[in-house]
Amino acid sequence: HVGLSEAGADTVRRAHATHPVADLQIEYSLMSRGIEAEILPTARELGIPITAYGILSRGLLGGHWSSGDGKGPRDIRAHLPRFAGDNLARNLALVEALRVIAQEIGASVAQLAIAWVVSRGADIIPLLGARRRDRLQEALGALQLKLTPEILSRLERAIPAERVAGTRYDPRQMAMLDSETRSGGS
Repeated sequence: HVGLSEAGADTVRRAHATHPVADLQIEYSLMSRGIEAEILPTARELGIPITAYGILSRGLLGGHWSSGDGKGPRDIRAHLPRFAGDNLARNLALVEALRVIAQEIGASVAQLAIAWVVSRGADIIPLLGARRRDRLQEALGALQLKLTPEILSRLERAIPAERVAGTRYDPRQMAMLDSETRSGGS
């Protein structure tokens, strides 16, 4: 089996024409939806499932982050644009809009963000990561949520892709991602 990671739509097509691609691993969350334009439709056309990582946007969508949380030099988030300066405050405001919806349906912010990824289709496999057992249990609770079309619409209005502040990585790193080229996403 052959899998790809962070590949753009053109690369996925070329690779699949050479040998069937079994999976594409790529970041996908309420805050990282760039794959929806070309990469996801291409993967679906070719029957390639997506393993979505970063589904909680490195903790932003976990609902436990605040602007006062310190990031040490060994924490990768200290170097990511979404966590820098005013970007962090703007992104946390989006998370607060998500929190309102989560409270209304009796879920946590993390559960709602994970359930959104799950709702995108059976061909999308959310990759969970948790440092603590209680956070893992919280995340798994997302599998019990059934999001209505109304809730899904509210989620996408609460976190419109164009209002997310900052890119996934710094400009130099973004330039190295095939998924971020002309046929990629953000």
